Amino acid sequence: MKAAPVIRALSSYDGIDQTLVHTGQHYDVNMSEIFFRQLDIPEPDVNLEVGSGSHSVQTAEIMVRLEQVLVKRKPDLVLVYGDVNSTVAAALVCAKLLIPVGHVEAGLRSFDRTMPEEINRLLTDQLADLLFIHSPEAEENLLREGVSREKIHFVGNVMIDTLINLLPAAEKRWAFQSSNLGLDSERFALVTLHRPSNVDNQSALGAIMDALNEIGQRIKVVFPVHPRTRKNLEANGLRPGGNGLHLVDPLGYLDFLALQSSATLVITDSGGIQEETTFLGIPCLTIRENTERPVTITMGTNALVGQDMDRLKTMAYQILSGNWKQGQKIPFWDGQSARRIAETIVRYPFHSV
Repeated sequence: MKAAPVIRALSSYDGIDQTLVHTGQHYDVNMSEIFFRQLDIPEPDVNLEVGSGSHSVQTAEIMVRLEQVLVKRKPDLVLVYGDVNSTVAAALVCAKLLIPVGHVEAGLRSFDRTMPEEINRLLTDQLADLLFIHSPEAEENLLREGVSREKIHFVGNVMIDTLINLLPAAEKRWAFQSSNLGLDSERFALVTLHRPSNVDNQSALGAIMDALNEIGQRIKVVFPVHPRTRKNLEANGLRPGGNGLHLVDPLGYLDFLALQSSATLVITDSGGIQEETTFLGIPCLTIRENTERPVTITMGTNALVGQDMDRLKTMAYQILSGNWKQGQKIPFWDGQSARRIAETIVRYPFHSV
């Protein structure tokens, strides 16, 4: 969702050749290939096919395999996105090879170093030459960490570019999705969970499922289950109770966006969904103790509930009663972020790095 609009924006310039490398970190067909089709991204030029593994193993494998690609192709710039293992692995390889790096979605901080993503963000931003940020607090974070102001570029949120571009197509799929899931004329809650602190801990996952079952007594709850989450649910014998909580297979971006844009509330631990719900004006409850996207709380529709399931239920019922904050318009979340990134790249003096 982050790469698609940037690829399109750069393709409008003559003389820029793009090579798309898929590391294979996300390899489930419903979590990867379908996104390429729906986002209209070209087939990857290279697939490293790394697959699963521990953080160290996965990061090392990406580094070893990506280095061969970069040595052969000799790019002038490598763009990395977000905060996954692929992001920091690519940045490390480029730093060793003296290849400039642009980091899309730089400067986000949860200030929780128990999160692997936080380590990935910190290291990538120290190595990057172009840091593309989407909110003012991201610049504050980077400056505090000693990043030169000249490297920082406030471009906005590329996730919103994709959302705006594909929302009309998603809305066309609503009729099918609502009928398929029995949501005709019904209010419903939408759930996503994938973070280890929520799905790898049996007691935490059990408490969340209990809370979702209770919420499901008041409103239908639709839960597209991440493969990691489903594995742990089955291993721990955790199943929906009653008729209100419905577990479904993972959805492609368009189908998920169709549900998200029509939901009464969203319960998640995903950073991107915190942003999307803020833009859409959908109330969001985040099952985390912190967020690297505080703008979704200060200006948006998001609230943190941590691991307090009583708080989750209380806030959910508050939303159902119609008592929730209205989000504000966030600067540069306007569908033009990728264009700003492309303009910055074509002006960048690569020879001076």
